[in-house]
Amino acid sequence: MTSDMLHVSGNRLVTEDDTPVRLRGVGLGGWMNMENFVTGYPANESSMRAAVRGVLGEERAELFFDRLLTSFFTERDAELLAGLGMNCVRIPVNYRHWESDERPFEIDPRGFRHLDRVIGLLGAHGIYSVIDLHALPGSQNQHWHSDNPTHVAAFWQHRHFQDRVVHLWEVLADHYRDNPWVAGYNPANEPADVTGRVVGPFYDRLVKAVRAADPHHVLFLDGNTYATDFSIFREVYENTVFVMHDYALAGFAHGGPYPGHTRGEWCDRDELERTFAKRSRFQRETGTPLWVGEFGPVYTGDPEKDAQRYQILRDQLAIYDEQEVGWSLWTYKDVGLQGLVHAAGPYMERFGGFLAKKRRLGADRWGSTMEEAADVLGPLHELVETEFPGWDPYPWGARYQSDDLVRHILFAQALLPEYAELFRGLGDDELTALADSFLLERCVRREPLLELLASNLAG
Repeated sequence: MTSDMLHVSGNRLVTEDDTPVRLRGVGLGGWMNMENFVTGYPANESSMRAAVRGVLGEERAELFFDRLLTSFFTERDAELLAGLGMNCVRIPVNYRHWESDERPFEIDPRGFRHLDRVIGLLGAHGIYSVIDLHALPGSQNQHWHSDNPTHVAAFWQHRHFQDRVVHLWEVLADHYRDNPWVAGYNPANEPADVTGRVVGPFYDRLVKAVRAADPHHVLFLDGNTYATDFSIFREVYENTVFVMHDYALAGFAHGGPYPGHTRGEWCDRDELERTFAKRSRFQRETGTPLWVGEFGPVYTGDPEKDAQRYQILRDQLAIYDEQEVGWSLWTYKDVGLQGLVHAAGPYMERFGGFLAKKRRLGADRWGSTMEEAADVLGPLHELVETEFPGWDPYPWGARYQSDDLVRHILFAQALLPEYAELFRGLGDDELTALADSFLLERCVRREPLLELLASNLAG
């Protein structure tokens, strides 16, 4: 199968013969950028890898992590996504696959091995890839998914980090410049520049550098404050999609009911549409394509609540269909919170008790209801509200910040040794079996979600 290089024409993506292409698919979260809720570990990726290396040693840790990369996505996964009718996968990657903090600017070509493999598998099944740099040196946002062990987005404070990302993207763009199955480049997932003054000039510089290395591929640029604020763009770059993220408040772990109130805010289909209209205003005003880089509810295991989550998804997809919006659902595969499929077998048997403890403590944001251990943390939140009534930290206020600092950093980092110890004493075959728990043929399929997506994509 052959492909044309995509490009932007007005408010559409089109092939070289001007055939419109509406990119609809899924994000490959937790693969080349590991996330705590996806594979069940606590805290951030680099801290987890260091803890596991401390138990297994360098070589055996590499055996496990490389096998996980191999098993997490194979041709069977590409076949499943193509069978659903998807034509796009957004692939999050961590800069650490190409460059280490100890040796900045020195590119390790081994970083391309798995990414090339999966882009090739997807292309063979007629599926485009969007390469998404999800974790930047110094962390471009305040949370775990940028491999941030703190709550400080230091990327915006140090020119050194920005220089490294420009250099890395020059390398990535040069490597993929002639690959027509790469739809384009998403250079910085969910930037969160507190001042709002650095991100715009950084994009100006980055766009020029990438265009010099590869003048043809589409750029997919996230707005500031987690892909919601587009006021930072000082010009509309050519051949560019300005990417919004569109998570519904009622669809978070702490959300619901739907329709109904979540933390005092009403959410129903009309509100979803109003929120989307606000989030997409910049794209409409500039006449550029509408593409939602991330969205999707979190599932609970409660049939009644999950039925409401599926309705949120149906309503969002209906809105996107009515307005010819492209989208990338978050996320494809995990340990049971949100994925189309989730791991089973030895990994879940080994780590099931640990996952239960992590849920009980609410120790990762994406799975936290913000009410776990309320008898202990409730007084802390009351104290903060009483003593610091005017405190409103970026990006989402005092309650979220307190939870981030206590649950998702302090508790999560305290859990790291316990997670790593579960690898102790395992032989090579056992490590391989853990990684192979993520093979599609060993996963459990979330059938209602798969049926919902297949029906939508067939329409």
